[in-house]
Amino acid sequence: MKYVFIFPILLVLVSCSIDSDKKNNGQLSSKIEADPVSESELKKELEDVEKEEKLRLKELEATLTTMSFDRLKHDFGKVMEDSENKTTFTVKNTGKKSLVIESVSASCGCTTPTKPEKPIAPGKSDIIEVVFHPKIGQLNEQTKTVTVTANTEPSMSVLTITAFVNPKK
Repeated sequence: MKYVFIFPILLVLVSCSIDSDKKNNGQLSSKIEADPVSESELKKELEDVEKEEKLRLKELEATLTTMSFDRLKHDFGKVMEDSENKTTFTVKNTGKKSLVIESVSASCGCTTPTKPEKPIAPGKSDIIEVVFHPKIGQLNEQTKTVTVTANTEPSMSVLTITAFVNPKK
């Protein structure tokens, strides 16, 4: 029974202390201030973090290269459902560092890309093979993408394939 009386009293006390902290149109103000020593330590720490970030960026830039493709799009034209359709995209390292293609991924399970396994030396080329195998019922105009991720800036490039899929007879 005494808890019934204590709880409302505590509630009033807490709400009064919160109201006394409100200033500037209902905003709570902080009563904690940084002393000059901690402020200078924070500035030093921030400078150290900035130096580390610049060093990491410089290291990353040292491994980046550039690449180009013989084309970014391929049209298979008219194909039959449940057929295997292959094409290749030639990728060339146009930079000064080895080109490492980290991954190639398709937008759909009916498209299977294969990436070069070894780094591509500057000035050299390799191929990315793409197989499009439309499933039964996957008819009419189809557009699929293959995303190539490599040690380039930007790190991703998109290849596109299209086909018009006719039903099997």
